[in-house]
Amino acid sequence: MANPLKQLAGETAVYGLSSILARVLNFLFVPIYTRMLTQVQYGVVTEFMAYIAILQVVLVLGLETGCFRYANKEGEDPQKVYSNALIAVFGLNLGFLALMVAFSESISAALGYEGYRSLIIYVALILFSDSLTAILFAKLRQEHKAFKFAIFKTLKILTETGSNLVLFFLWPAKPDFTYPILAILFSCILCLILFIPDLVKFRFVYDRKLTGRLLAYSLPLMIASLPGVANDFLDRILFRYFDTNPEDWRASLGVYQAAVKLAVIMNLFIQMFRYAAEPFFFQRARDRNSKPLYAAVMEWFTAFCGLVLLGVVGYIDIISLFLGRDFRVGIGIVPVMLLSYMLLGMLFNVSMWYKLSGKTNMALWITLAGLVVTAVVNVVFMPRYSYWASAFGHLASYLTMFIVSAALGAKYNPFPYNWGRICMYFLLMGAALALFYAFASLFPAEGVRWGLMGINTLIILVYSGLCFLILRKTKINNL
Repeated sequence: MANPLKQLAGETAVYGLSSILARVLNFLFVPIYTRMLTQVQYGVVTEFMAYIAILQVVLVLGLETGCFRYANKEGEDPQKVYSNALIAVFGLNLGFLALMVAFSESISAALGYEGYRSLIIYVALILFSDSLTAILFAKLRQEHKAFKFAIFKTLKILTETGSNLVLFFLWPAKPDFTYPILAILFSCILCLILFIPDLVKFRFVYDRKLTGRLLAYSLPLMIASLPGVANDFLDRILFRYFDTNPEDWRASLGVYQAAVKLAVIMNLFIQMFRYAAEPFFFQRARDRNSKPLYAAVMEWFTAFCGLVLLGVVGYIDIISLFLGRDFRVGIGIVPVMLLSYMLLGMLFNVSMWYKLSGKTNMALWITLAGLVVTAVVNVVFMPRYSYWASAFGHLASYLTMFIVSAALGAKYNPFPYNWGRICMYFLLMGAALALFYAFASLFPAEGVRWGLMGINTLIILVYSGLCFLILRKTKINNL
């Protein structure tokens, strides 16, 4: 059998093709957004994207992971599993779409966007399309059709990109905050059209008992994911109520979102890793060496995330130029957000214990603990520190969830993580960051400091070499 870590790495790379393209193009649009939209307009886009992210979790019902579990279960028909998941998601989303269209006028007025009824309908259609295709993409992952997955995702991304270019540069009207949302809608519709041949060939068979089992497993994950996603986006919503500048909170939100976008590389790796790792972990669950394998994955993941963090911080002088001048005031929170996303990725790894053992109800308490931390930090500190409170709220929340999940996992379903070596990666990363900032004080604060980046490159190479020497001790070839 081929080295399982090599298989995981290979699928991660394929899934990553579309994810990389999406994140890169999204990143490349940041200069456009931050130069052609005002801070306030970009803040509005950010607010609606937060609503979409939270509602997506509810409307998919956690059935992606539920499908992975039951499609791999002995005696279950994978086609039947996905058929029932699609029927459940379609019914829920059709009802939601109807309600959003019927009350779009009232909703837009309540949010302070009177006259933008169409924006509410755009959001509803995005959610309808994305919820259905989420199950279809999960089926591709289950069947290891990574290339088809990547092609569909890529076409979706290119459609959004092309729509943005047309709207911002060729459309005669002055750009406003509806353009990015409308571009997403066009891409979602195309993606749904791409899946029509698959849907036509689909054998839809409704089994009430199977649907019940799917929902019994998946709904706790959805409920647990909801605080998790709310945890990621709650701060965007709280700007409306707690920002230091209550008259212009959308501007602060726009600056915050622009800075967060610079942490996109860390988020990119975590996303592409997760696409491949979740089905990989389930399919290897019965293997004798599965737990040592998962522990080895955790070490390689941590070390690589440290490299990503150092790469972004080490070359922040160049990366920050992607932002419009008005948005660069928030650049200081980028290292905090990078570390936060790194902890989030590690949380995904240590949380596999309850997914593999079926104790999905534990996820709720873990994520609720993180949500409470996020809410408290933002409510207490945002009125004084604005988006700095949001950044540290993420860091405190993800750290709390990571510790709680690791502690519960050690009690109920222990994995042989080598915490000593994992801490060593953090010590090396911390030492490298300390050297970054120590040498930075020797250079002028303005402009691109090429000499400093040369020094940072040497520090990053030393970090990489030391991590590799430690990782050799994982002995993955014997797994």
